[in-house]
Amino acid sequence: MTKNEKTQMVEHLSSEFKNASTLLVCYYKGLTVKSLDELRKSARAQDIKVQVIKNTLAKISMNNADYPDLDLKDTNIFLWGNDQIALSKLAAKFGESNKDKFAIKTGCFDGKKVELDHIMAISKLPSRDELIGMLLSVWTAPARYFVTGLDNLRKQKEQE
Repeated sequence: MTKNEKTQMVEHLSSEFKNASTLLVCYYKGLTVKSLDELRKSARAQDIKVQVIKNTLAKISMNNADYPDLDLKDTNIFLWGNDQIALSKLAAKFGESNKDKFAIKTGCFDGKKVELDHIMAISKLPSRDELIGMLLSVWTAPARYFVTGLDNLRKQKEQE
């Protein structure tokens, strides 16, 4: 890469990282191209970006985006987006199916460094859509019970 290309990449990544609320750094050595394509495809469906970036370029981009120092070492793949739960679920699920070849190292949620335990705890939470469904179910429960009660009353009156 030329210096100009590196500068353009750092500018692009800096703006991407500034717009993202969540960033994960993962180990990926030994993954096949097919596996990486599966990860990218499932990430794209959830508006999550996945990219292998040189550590020095990633550090510069992260500093420009005001992220804390994540102590980047070895080979890393970066995943970023705006939904912490979806990103954590994606990485955790992919890590389970590709043991020894893919692992979450660390990450940042809303500009703060988080460790693996926190990321795994977030990955076990229900997704945003599931939470909205639960909330709607709770909100509609009184009306549902009222309608069921009226229907039962109608059936009882018809039998009499």
